[in-house]
Amino acid sequence: MRQGSLNALANEAEDQLPAILLGQDLATYLDVTLDDSVTLVTPQQTLSPLGLIPRTRRARVAGIFNLGLYEFDSSSGFVSLSFGKRLTGRDVVDLIQLRVTDIWQAPRIADDLTRRLGAAYVVQDWSDRDQTLVTALGHEKLAISIAIGLIVFVAALSIVASLILLVMEKSRDIAILKTMGTSPRRIMTIFMMQGLIIGMAGTFIGASVGYTLCLVLDRYRLVRIPADIYQVAYVPFVVLPRDIAIVIISAIAISFVATIYPSRQASKLDPVQALRFE
Repeated sequence: MRQGSLNALANEAEDQLPAILLGQDLATYLDVTLDDSVTLVTPQQTLSPLGLIPRTRRARVAGIFNLGLYEFDSSSGFVSLSFGKRLTGRDVVDLIQLRVTDIWQAPRIADDLTRRLGAAYVVQDWSDRDQTLVTALGHEKLAISIAIGLIVFVAALSIVASLILLVMEKSRDIAILKTMGTSPRRIMTIFMMQGLIIGMAGTFIGASVGYTLCLVLDRYRLVRIPADIYQVAYVPFVVLPRDIAIVIISAIAISFVATIYPSRQASKLDPVQALRFE
């Protein structure tokens, strides 16, 4: 609620016009504010000497809300149930909307309501109603995942190149360790641990910076977009624990795989060839 209160719908005085709550964008478009009056026109018609005319009612703006979606904030208003019945001339409710705690449980709840209420009611959850949007967002998320995977792959190639150069630089030291009795497996473990430490450090630093950046961008709504096109005025950044865990584990796993080839090359180094020109 930007102005007014929801209680205005429940506490309507008899000497006042019925209350209505308007969306913020709709109120701006109509150029009305708190306690202004508006005229509501309904599809129901009244027979008059001039023929059928639309039914109109006056209402008082008792509050202005902002749901964060342009589709609702630019075209929606809320009235009390009693005023809604008088306004539409109906005695029964056509639509009941439920808000659930976990949005991912909505399909299961919808199926449960269908079994409880029977065939007289049609139950629809958000994933069915906005299936096209959900599918598009799924494809977009897949494309972003592929792009992030390619970025991590390039970073893994950097780890491979760094370790190969390190093996070439430390060939003399590796040869000395081998002549002193160090096993090839131990040599391989040393370079794998070094590459893994590099990958883990980069992953955790990047994850921390990215998480902090997402919090700042979401809190202060820095990335603004046209609300009439995208339905929201800014890009929300929501970091899910499962997603960040998948990214961290995948990055560390790729970093570990990238260390295998240079580490094996280090373990196979021939001490005689390495020390021949020393």
